[in-house]
Amino acid sequence: MRSTLPTFDEVWQRQFRTSVLSQLQCFSEDTHFLIGCSGGIDSMLLLHLMSFLCPKKVRAIYVDHQLQNQSAIWGQFVQQQCDLLDIPCIIEKVNVRAGNLEQQARSVRYQAYQKQLTDTEVLVLAHHQQDQAETVILRLLSGAGVHGLSAMKAYEKRENLNLWRPFLDLSREQICQWAAELNVQNILDPSNTDIHYDRAWCREELWPFLQKRFPKMQQALSRISQLMQDADEILKEVIHTDLKACGDAHVLNLVIFCQLSEARQRQLLSMWMKGDDLYRPAFDMVERLQQEVIASKSDAQAKLHWNQYYYVRYRNQLFRIHRNEFHADQDQVAVNLELQVQLNHHLVTLSGTYQIQTAPIGLSFELLSKKLSLKLRTGGEKVHLYGRVGAWPLKKAIQEAHIFPWQRHTIQILSIDNVILGVFTPKGFWLAQSPYCETGGWQPNLLSLR
Repeated sequence: MRSTLPTFDEVWQRQFRTSVLSQLQCFSEDTHFLIGCSGGIDSMLLLHLMSFLCPKKVRAIYVDHQLQNQSAIWGQFVQQQCDLLDIPCIIEKVNVRAGNLEQQARSVRYQAYQKQLTDTEVLVLAHHQQDQAETVILRLLSGAGVHGLSAMKAYEKRENLNLWRPFLDLSREQICQWAAELNVQNILDPSNTDIHYDRAWCREELWPFLQKRFPKMQQALSRISQLMQDADEILKEVIHTDLKACGDAHVLNLVIFCQLSEARQRQLLSMWMKGDDLYRPAFDMVERLQQEVIASKSDAQAKLHWNQYYYVRYRNQLFRIHRNEFHADQDQVAVNLELQVQLNHHLVTLSGTYQIQTAPIGLSFELLSKKLSLKLRTGGEKVHLYGRVGAWPLKKAIQEAHIFPWQRHTIQILSIDNVILGVFTPKGFWLAQSPYCETGGWQPNLLSLR
């Protein structure tokens, strides 16, 4: 390995400082780096440079998608090059599911990265300026908005990883020339020129055609991504303000929401539906949510399912509910329980966790030594709730309390010898009027919802 940096002209030196060295200085001394290495010329050059810049702080990972007959041999090549540079190397085999092969391969590749990354490591990838420009073109053709056209960032902090792309301002021609100077060895993946894949088609067919007319297209598209990143940051600030005014990650107040302009409504919904995922929903899915759910009649019980979540309107609120919670009642087995409770002990019910505590008005202490019954509501029950006149249908009390329809399966009735003592609900415990009510008794106090 060379003891000094390779020599190249003054422009390159300046570009290298700004795109690599200055960014490297932003990391702490404890930071280590995991390099995604495919064996291609870009990632192999990155491997050589990082081994020079950060000795003993670099590892490499080769993800074997097992889509090419030679993929295992390429892994061996990466391993050999890492051995020469004294860099630890991980070879991770993955299985790519059927469907959009490019998208599925990207998904399992990042899963492999996340699996191997440690808390002190940053993932380093060798995307360059042409990769960025191709991404902008492909996302433009797919109908992406500001966020999509912002494409790749030099540094990204995601939920499960930190990602750095130090070559993003370098052209492929510069990388190839640099790799030739250093005599960097690499492999050639034939799928990179297989126009069956969108990116390869863009690179092999569309790119030469457009570049003939627009010679500076690569720089222009890269600049567009930078401008869109600025616009995206401004848009996020506006959306954050609107979300704070309208609700949170789980519910939106439609009265306030509908006071926003249509453009701000669409952007807020798009980001809200995205949640913690990497990509926003398609434009037509946002439109469906507006037309089929938000614009529906208040009593229509309209809902929309997208990406593991249900979007449900209830009164003047819009809820984002995970499918497991929404369908919990379908997976529920009707079980009637017998239990004994003790003062200050915790009781876990379908609606939440309760603590048995003293109360100004509550149940008799003599019940603490007896077996009580806990049953699911089946419909048609009437209960005389404490403080009300006469028995009411439990269904009416639930509706008046605005308990959401998808939570009503968690309601359980506490009784003894067919005498209703109270009702466990997502709104807390409702004490029933009975011979067991007394001053200075006890009640279950809701600590947390399920």
